[in-house]
Amino acid sequence: MNILAIDTSGKAVTAALAREDVLLGEMFINSAQNHSVTLMPMIKRLMDSVSMKPADLTHIACASGPGSFTGLRIGAGTAKALAYALDIPIVPVPTLDALAYNVFDAQSITVPIMDARRRQVYTAYYERNSENGDLIRMSEYRAADITDVLMELAELNRPVIFLGDAAPVYKDVIQKHHIKCLFAPPPVMLQRASSAAGLAVKLIYEGKITDAGGFVPFYLRQSQAERERQEPLKYKCH
Repeated sequence: MNILAIDTSGKAVTAALAREDVLLGEMFINSAQNHSVTLMPMIKRLMDSVSMKPADLTHIACASGPGSFTGLRIGAGTAKALAYALDIPIVPVPTLDALAYNVFDAQSITVPIMDARRRQVYTAYYERNSENGDLIRMSEYRAADITDVLMELAELNRPVIFLGDAAPVYKDVIQKHHIKCLFAPPPVMLQRASSAAGLAVKLIYEGKITDAGGFVPFYLRQSQAERERQEPLKYKCH
């Protein structure tokens, strides 16, 4: 089982290669470069560095959302093109699951937060099974106001680990609430394709795969362009 994992759901672009549950290599770039320009050369360099050919791949794991609309579409388009050309399945990996997979703490709640603008974040809450370490999602995926999220977490009265691109953005706001919290260190603060690859192995054994035609990212809410297009319609209705 040779898995190519990609994640373009946020500002960073990252790709990884894994053989079953052994990580062979990973690349990560967090810059202003366009993901459509960066991703394919990254994949080629990564595969060349471990002497792997496209024909050796058995699965493409791709972050499936939520996240940046443009980023998700670039990742999905790349995954679909590769899967179709190689006639191999795609493993959709929820972005928030992969983010939470970055950290391991059986005592704390792990809360990935991705910036959805307008003081909203994409989030879900996670914990680790204290016996086997498996990641357990405690809530639905959702877009929510950061204040509402923090009020809910305060009521849970448990230590929290925050990560994701919204964690630095709202760090001051978070620290003003009565939450015992830590922030993930920089190496695991943002999306890592290695985590998507690790989760993909479990999803493959669970049969949670699809083909190129069946893979569709999920966005949780409309894009900014779609929302702005509908604003005039609201006023016309009144």
